[in-house]
Amino acid sequence: MNIILRRLESIYGAESAISMEQAIRERIQEAQLKKLKQRKSGWDQEDVVMITYGDQFWEKDRATLTTFKKMYDTYLNEMFEVVHILPFYPYSSDDGFSVIDYKKVNPKLGDWQDVTDLTKSTRLMFDYVCNHISAKSDWFQSFLKQDKQYDEFFVSLPKETDLSAVTRPRATPVLTEFEMANGEKEHIWTTFSADQIDLNFENPNVLLKMIDVLAFYLEEGAEYIRLDAVGFMWKEPGTTCIHLEKTHEIVKLFRDILEEIAPGTVMITETNVPHKDNITYFGDGQDEAHMVYQFPLPPLVLQAIHTGNGSALSGWARDLELPGEDATFFNFLASHDGIGLNPIRGILPEADILALVADLEDEGALVSYKQNPDGTQSPYEINVTYMDALNRLADNDDTRLQRFLLAHSILLTIPGVPAVYVQSILGARNDLDGVAETGHNRSINRKKYPLSEIEVGLADEKTLMHRTFEGIKELIQVRKGQTLFHPNVPMEVMDLGKEIFAIKRADASGDSILVVHNLSNQAISCDVIANWDILKGQPIYGSAPIVLAPYEFRWLTNKN
Repeated sequence: MNIILRRLESIYGAESAISMEQAIRERIQEAQLKKLKQRKSGWDQEDVVMITYGDQFWEKDRATLTTFKKMYDTYLNEMFEVVHILPFYPYSSDDGFSVIDYKKVNPKLGDWQDVTDLTKSTRLMFDYVCNHISAKSDWFQSFLKQDKQYDEFFVSLPKETDLSAVTRPRATPVLTEFEMANGEKEHIWTTFSADQIDLNFENPNVLLKMIDVLAFYLEEGAEYIRLDAVGFMWKEPGTTCIHLEKTHEIVKLFRDILEEIAPGTVMITETNVPHKDNITYFGDGQDEAHMVYQFPLPPLVLQAIHTGNGSALSGWARDLELPGEDATFFNFLASHDGIGLNPIRGILPEADILALVADLEDEGALVSYKQNPDGTQSPYEINVTYMDALNRLADNDDTRLQRFLLAHSILLTIPGVPAVYVQSILGARNDLDGVAETGHNRSINRKKYPLSEIEVGLADEKTLMHRTFEGIKELIQVRKGQTLFHPNVPMEVMDLGKEIFAIKRADASGDSILVVHNLSNQAISCDVIANWDILKGQPIYGSAPIVLAPYEFRWLTNKN
């Protein structure tokens, strides 16, 4: 039995599976006939991802994707091999994640030709917002009009249904009331907001529609596919409705289809959940996600630098395992969302998490909360730029930058493919005006810029923007030249004291790189053996311990 048919049978039963498999096979063949460009096989140390909005930079009377291409070709092409353009489709809320039409480009950004032009400069990651769609979409509006084609496209339940066991990422109701064309009221499943309507994957037609969207993205040049909020796809009242078996089976089906249409395309799952649940999306290492977001990393690095104590970070990193060479971590420190706290529950004591939250709130960060099954609320994410998250408001720019580069040294040297958010590249500070304008906490880290402002900032060597950009650029370029930073090269976490986060990357030949980070505000003596400083490009003489200044980091080796 072919794998696609077997997956469909496990999800929908044998009776539905045969006709569904035929329809999927036809869509696969249609895409294959388009002779898509060949993708890179796997990944290596040169693969560094940039995360950005499609309208991040703008010029008057120009499509913003055109402006972004100019920015990329001028400033970014030596740094980033892959660009993750956050949802660039027409949307109604959540800065793109409430998609009105999966197959159109937001006219403000441009059109599909602009996307094609960008694929000539870089590889692109597309967002596949597979869990929900905008309330203003044709799909949902047709459902409200009781168009039979869209019957059961969404989950409608009696208002009194007991959904207390459902995992909630927001402090909002699971069900939202809508009026149908006949005047009756229905209560529709909305995991994230009243404008983001969950799709009903129990309906086979929904799956077929979404597979068509997936194939379309591959045809349009997506080389990385990000499955947004994928853990919530399958609903079964009475359960947590997250990470259910059929959700995993659908993700595996997506990978099967992706590998038939465009081998080499990388599929990434976005599940902002505790680590043990997150890594289940690797499957057996070959049948589910190629990469999973490394959600514990941002808060653990933050906590380590805030406290000057890397014990929790080192302990967590020491236990990291990959299921094989066909899977790796998607590492990041900052993104368009806040710094999630759920992923470190079970790694850090709750008291330490709450202490970190309180510390950051005192320094101007905002906090978003989630609803617990017992009716209480817990902090869900910290909303702040990573530059301001790492620092005190009273810090000077030298200290601010040193802490920031220290954190990014960790990002760029641990196993996995690293991704850097556009605000981090620019050394962005908290955008409180943006929060006041939108009323949303996440706007604190989503500022958009006229390209002329960026050009002036990057040209002025005194600005924090210029210094941050050049500092990160140097780290990325050095990383790219070191084969020992290949995502598949193993990591050993060294015990050099709680103030030091130290890792060793070594291959089978015995070649190694030792990376040491002083997390504290004090000079620390570090007893290591090395004869070459990779970042400084100079030898190390003598056998005396290396002294690390506050927040200093070194990339060391015994081989020139």
